[in-house]
Amino acid sequence: VGCELEEKERFWSELDEVMESISTGERVVIGADFNGHVGEGNTDDEEVMGKFGVKERNLEGQNEEEVNQEEMDRTEENRQEYKELQRRVKREVSKAKQKAYDELYTRLDTREGEKDLYRLARQRDRDGKDVQQVRVIKDRDGRVLTSEESVQWRWKEYFEELMNEENEREKRVEGVNSVEQKVDKIKKDEVRKALKRMKSGKAVGPDDIPVEVWECLGEAAVEFLTSLFNRVLESERMPEEWRRSVLVPIFKNKDDVQSCSNYRGIKLMSHTMKLWERVVEARLRKVVEICEQQYGFMPRKSTTDAIFALRILMEKYRDGQRELHCVFVDLEKAYDRVPREELWYCMRKSGVAEKYVRVVQDMYERSRTVVRCAVGQTEEFNVEVGPHRGSALSPFLFAIVMDQLSEEVRQESPWTMMFADDIVICSKSREQVEENLERWRFALERRGMKVSRSKTEYMCVNEREGSGTVRLQGEEVKKVQEFKYLGSTVQSNGECGKEVKKRVQAGWNGWRKVSGVLCDRKISARIKGKVYRTVVRPAMLYGLETVSLKKRQESELEVAELKMLRFSLGVTRLDRIRNEYIRGTAHVGRLGDKVREARLRWFGHVQRRESEYIGRRMLDMELPGRRQRGRPKRRYMDVINEYMKLVGESVEDAEDRDRWREMIRCGDP
Repeated sequence: VGCELEEKERFWSELDEVMESISTGERVVIGADFNGHVGEGNTDDEEVMGKFGVKERNLEGQNEEEVNQEEMDRTEENRQEYKELQRRVKREVSKAKQKAYDELYTRLDTREGEKDLYRLARQRDRDGKDVQQVRVIKDRDGRVLTSEESVQWRWKEYFEELMNEENEREKRVEGVNSVEQKVDKIKKDEVRKALKRMKSGKAVGPDDIPVEVWECLGEAAVEFLTSLFNRVLESERMPEEWRRSVLVPIFKNKDDVQSCSNYRGIKLMSHTMKLWERVVEARLRKVVEICEQQYGFMPRKSTTDAIFALRILMEKYRDGQRELHCVFVDLEKAYDRVPREELWYCMRKSGVAEKYVRVVQDMYERSRTVVRCAVGQTEEFNVEVGPHRGSALSPFLFAIVMDQLSEEVRQESPWTMMFADDIVICSKSREQVEENLERWRFALERRGMKVSRSKTEYMCVNEREGSGTVRLQGEEVKKVQEFKYLGSTVQSNGECGKEVKKRVQAGWNGWRKVSGVLCDRKISARIKGKVYRTVVRPAMLYGLETVSLKKRQESELEVAELKMLRFSLGVTRLDRIRNEYIRGTAHVGRLGDKVREARLRWFGHVQRRESEYIGRRMLDMELPGRRQRGRPKRRYMDVINEYMKLVGESVEDAEDRDRWREMIRCGDP
């Protein structure tokens, strides 16, 4: 009596341990006053308690009943009966499991079940990972936090600081004229197009309404959404539910898993709001013209365009034995540090109607989020800086900001190229590229962005001795011999050996992600081949349409491919099975043929584009200078000409897209 609840719980736990230590053959009698009230009208536990009690049953009485109920069953007969039942249940579970697996593999071998195959591969990959979400995290001083409250507090502290902190900047003194013009009502066709662009199977926001709901409702949904969006457009006020979001930390798969800074926050927002954003984005793209130097999230542009332009530029300067100086600019937390006042200013300066500016401002007004981590959800906090992460509209808004901030400092492509916040500056001399870098730093940092001193890197192509390095505000910029630009590794000597090794590694990484399916002996070779072709091979081919590979390097790729296929089919080289049989069994063609097809397909795409297109301009560029003595380096057009001779085509044939595709196609067996 009078003991704390924790002490009482400890007593009952210790009593359980004592009872378990006593042999089942012993007769046990416990004599004690537990201060437990049985309670009136006991009708459930007559075997262990009398039915005459007073008052209501209290906690001690409940604990006493549970102990008595459990100990009455601890007999040898009951133990044997339990073991027999356990064996019987295990047999039944094993039969049911085998039946379920048989049905699964039968379904996976059909066209209808192939979608389930990728879901199964992802699930097995997640199950095989050592770390998915950690329940402990470190504070800013490196101390490990273990309690749920402290872990939640740390996540909230980190993201609240990240999403509400601005860099130093100059306040704008000049204004900009707003564009006051009439805005048309939203039409049903606009909503249909927005719905078509939405992807299914995505995590929902706080309102728990997936986009599939609107898709299932068909025209009724289109009519309702059109009416709703027009009310929002007219009132310039969206529903309060859309202002809330859930932030999920995603580990970057590098460095300390217990450090918050190694996680990327992804916002789960209302799908209906994303539909609204897509409608607004489509209208903004019609009135805002983004500069040609921006390749990120722009129609008819991709990473391949920028990679191709940079590689050909480096190749031209290498052949002419001239130096080319490149600085790869990294912006610190660029997305999270954009001041919203700058965003509104850049929108107005780009000619966006004031009505749309106010609508977008309303999207960001009173926006709140919570962090969902392994130990639960944090308290809600406001988000007052930067575009929304996970938003459909944010990439284009960021492109508008970068377009306006770089207006006075950027040069034409390829001397300046941007992919969102990835910037590369090229110049013919070290002094010029250093000057351009300083101009970029001044233009960006005065408006709230910050150039990273530690991650910005400098590379010199065809470097002569004593070329020196580049400085930024007196601080030396890191000089490198290779750089991973938009996922493709470029080298200062113009070679591509490092990129080939990275493609092989990327292939193995993709193979491991689906190895739960590829190494399953019960899955057919046909299905394994399809998984390989759709998951692993694209990772190995990424960016290779822009690279001039040597025969030896193509062989490296094919050797890696055959190792993966042999692993998948459970075959080793000791089995002395020919490569052709392996490829035929898995229905996978030679990777070298696929590289050739990708190069010719890309070349045809470049040839069909307008003369102002960056790829055409780079191929047509001529520089003064002579190639170095000795065996000449393989150039991009040398490889293309070899391929065209092989397939019996010419440059003029590329104008007919369908015929060109048919002639260069290399099918799988």
